[in-house]
Amino acid sequence: MKYTEEHEWLLAEDGLIVVGITAHAAEQLGDVVFVELPEPGTEVSKDDEIVVIESVKAASDILAPLDGEIVEVNEILADNPGMVNEDPMGEAWFFKMRPSDLSPMDDYMDEAAYTDFIS
Repeated sequence: MKYTEEHEWLLAEDGLIVVGITAHAAEQLGDVVFVELPEPGTEVSKDDEIVVIESVKAASDILAPLDGEIVEVNEILADNPGMVNEDPMGEAWFFKMRPSDLSPMDDYMDEAAYTDFIS
């Protein structure tokens, strides 16, 4: 698993990248009340704003970590946005994307570096 400075986690799985937010980010947001997901088939560029998260404290965006195509979204979050608080590192992933190039994954932090980053 890799981590971004924007508190996203990235998991390579069968040629796709699964994207969610870290437990730290979910805790900072507070209770999530709304999640707006992209449409599958959407082509994205790195740093495009592609998910909107609204909580009782703030609104936040998830940025595309890589260039590629959104191939699947976690529809459960539209009906149950609070799942982001319950299981941010597991069942509450936001989307899966097919990256056009996997090499930028090497630029992201591993778990030890992310732990240092948030401490």
